[in-house]
Amino acid sequence: MKKIERILIANRGEIALRVVRTIREMGLTSIACYADEDINTAAVREADEAYSLPGKRAVETYLNQEAVLELAKKARVDAIHPGYGFLSENFDFAAKVAEAGITWIGPDASVIRALGDKIDARALAKKAGVPTVPGSSGPVRTREEAAEFAAQIGYPVLLKRADGGGGRGIIRVDSEKDLHDYYSVASEQALDLTFIEKICTHARHVETQCMRDSLGNFAVVSTRDCSVQRRNQKLIEEAPAPALDEQIDKNLHTWSEQLFTHAGYVGVGTCEFLVAAGRAYFLEVNPRLQVEHTVSEEVTGLDLVAEQIRIAQGKAASAVPSARGHAIEIRINAEDPGAELAPVTGTVKSLRWPGGPGVRVDSFLEEGSVIGSNFDSLIGKITVHGATREQAIVRMRRALAETVVEGVPTSKPVLEAVLSTEIFAHMHHYTSWFDEEKIVDSLGLEPFAPSGSADPVPVKIAVEVDGRRHQLIIDNTVLSALQVAGPTSGRPARPRQPLRGARKQVQVENTDEPGVVTSPMQATVVRLPLEDGAEVAEGDLVAVIEAMKMEKYLHAPSAGIVKYEVAQGDTVAAGAVIVRVEEKK
Repeated sequence: MKKIERILIANRGEIALRVVRTIREMGLTSIACYADEDINTAAVREADEAYSLPGKRAVETYLNQEAVLELAKKARVDAIHPGYGFLSENFDFAAKVAEAGITWIGPDASVIRALGDKIDARALAKKAGVPTVPGSSGPVRTREEAAEFAAQIGYPVLLKRADGGGGRGIIRVDSEKDLHDYYSVASEQALDLTFIEKICTHARHVETQCMRDSLGNFAVVSTRDCSVQRRNQKLIEEAPAPALDEQIDKNLHTWSEQLFTHAGYVGVGTCEFLVAAGRAYFLEVNPRLQVEHTVSEEVTGLDLVAEQIRIAQGKAASAVPSARGHAIEIRINAEDPGAELAPVTGTVKSLRWPGGPGVRVDSFLEEGSVIGSNFDSLIGKITVHGATREQAIVRMRRALAETVVEGVPTSKPVLEAVLSTEIFAHMHHYTSWFDEEKIVDSLGLEPFAPSGSADPVPVKIAVEVDGRRHQLIIDNTVLSALQVAGPTSGRPARPRQPLRGARKQVQVENTDEPGVVTSPMQATVVRLPLEDGAEVAEGDLVAVIEAMKMEKYLHAPSAGIVKYEVAQGDTVAAGAVIVRVEEKK
């Protein structure tokens, strides 16, 4: 048995708070870490101890392996829980944690590495006797090779990246012209990771929530259906997966155990499959907790974070109760339905969550919270449980009606629209249904316009003085009280020193200057293919940005000389200048 008493949560937001709560229930000590803007968040307040990760952006803080490890050593933690996102699937970091003598709450680094490469994961599945979607067995580096392979399996096909996952880096290709367009702009590094899969039309996305302990005990906690998706991003999840053929359900259980056993997987994780035309195909294994783990918890009564910790301690996983009733989860994001669900920033002026029977809310935001551009736009998750799927749908519609968020637009109207359709009610939807039916456009909403100024509400903020966290209450324009948060002994924090090479956040610059290329949305700059001073023709690729795990190509509006206003890795606001194409003199 491993001694685990002090656990660092290397994450933020609702998942950090969710882990803190379980750690408290288990009688263990929770240690939070926080970026500058997260100092006053609920997870930091509720944790037994909280330490600073100085910086604003993810690359400086929650993705900074050295900083997180240094903090873990100073806080004398026994284990690190990575949550999801950030470093949760980084095999290099998991290995460093183990080398430091700290327990990693998750599968071994070698398992994460084997499953993290999608090409290697496909090969592992085949060795384990699990069918995969028809596709290439390795990278397809040239357009000619890709065209030949696509002709064999038939268009349309998907181009995927071996280092992708979670919907990132997936490109639909309907013709050889589409292939040509991709291969003409893709970097050599991207081509070394690109493989091809056949598109399964009218497919459902079904997954199994699994756990396996060091004693070899394996269990599927529940199946889940995640077929309501926008651009390969899950919008609605439910458990157990409804209307699933009995033989397919049996196969998914068997194949999941084969995958976990063959990979030597110890911990909690998810196997994902496509189900189409009466057959199921392996997609990937996610070696971490999933956002939608709540629906599996609600139908079984298990605490999956507690199971992660138990397994990491070397204990046997708990017995899995039979699934009871039906659960549905939705995610409320700060996104504008009137602007193609583009992520937005702003202040949450009013916030009211639903309650009543069978309603669970996972959130960390409060009235007065600011949603910035440094991190994701998740406001919170609502999970409902009912005796039947029909009751769960009605209950979720009621819960959404009770939910009020003012100050920023949200995805709520889109979710309400989906839940009101007969297609969803009768399980006739599939992974591409939401996009094909243009659900967002059908709402006919105008872009969100912030309301005029209003009297500010009392806001609680936190400040850090000599490593000690203090809480201030600001009422309108005066400081009305000063409260010291936490134990009187204070909480140690890392010295607040800027990191070298930190990326910047690029704001909007209003300009009518010709030749200017601006970002159409809040995004991250993932590739700048040219050097400053390079000459381009009209239509040439000048930048690649990423938002909502989808890449968007930006092209030169005219011929000229390139002058970049950003660097790779920068976060940019909608309307920010990316590059100027100046007239050649």
